[in-house]
Amino acid sequence: MESRTGTGSRTASSDEAERACHDVLLAMAGRLPDRLLWRLRDWLSCGAHVALRTALPRALLRHRVGVTEDERARLRSAVLAWGGPARLVDAVLHVDAAPEPAVTFTEPAAGPGWDDTDLVLRALAPVTAGVTAIRRARRAGAHGPVRIVLVAADATADRAALAGAVQRALRARGEADPCVEVLGPTAPASPYHRAALAASEVLWRSTEGRVPSPTRAGLGAQAGELVGHG
Repeated sequence: MESRTGTGSRTASSDEAERACHDVLLAMAGRLPDRLLWRLRDWLSCGAHVALRTALPRALLRHRVGVTEDERARLRSAVLAWGGPARLVDAVLHVDAAPEPAVTFTEPAAGPGWDDTDLVLRALAPVTAGVTAIRRARRAGAHGPVRIVLVAADATADRAALAGAVQRALRARGEADPCVEVLGPTAPASPYHRAALAASEVLWRSTEGRVPSPTRAGLGAQAGELVGHG
């Protein structure tokens, strides 16, 4: 997978702002539309901070998505670091806690099994810096199942760049609106991510090497492979 495409010097403050923005976008899974979310994440991976400083809070306002106080603090950190207006952050609606997902994830045994894209992801994971595990879940959608890729990253990984790279790999495989969730080693998973992880299949895990792939007929993950994020 390619690395970050943006250019320019990197500083500790810019890294902190990008991590804060990544965490906000991660929390928006299942709350903002898939198409909008992957585009915002792609902009972040390319370093498009000037666009994001207004586009992200305006997206939350347009879709009437509320944020928790922790999410607002992270949003404010990124927007202000990039010279954006605090008034947009203040205008975003408030919620006391992240909502439970309003979607349904398919249990692995009930899904169609592994496909060529799963095999590509499994092949890329061991040679991609910072990846410790990669899983795939499927979410019910209006036009058929939606692939959700869950990437566990270590503390050294540039999670924003990693999300962008995996998204572009999926776009190259024909997925119009790739859903890629890059989870760090310490941040607690949201209700959406907990549900996705519980219904996911392990494609690769660094502690065990490659997980043997089921047949194309579709065998579900073994019980030991359905693990939570951590």
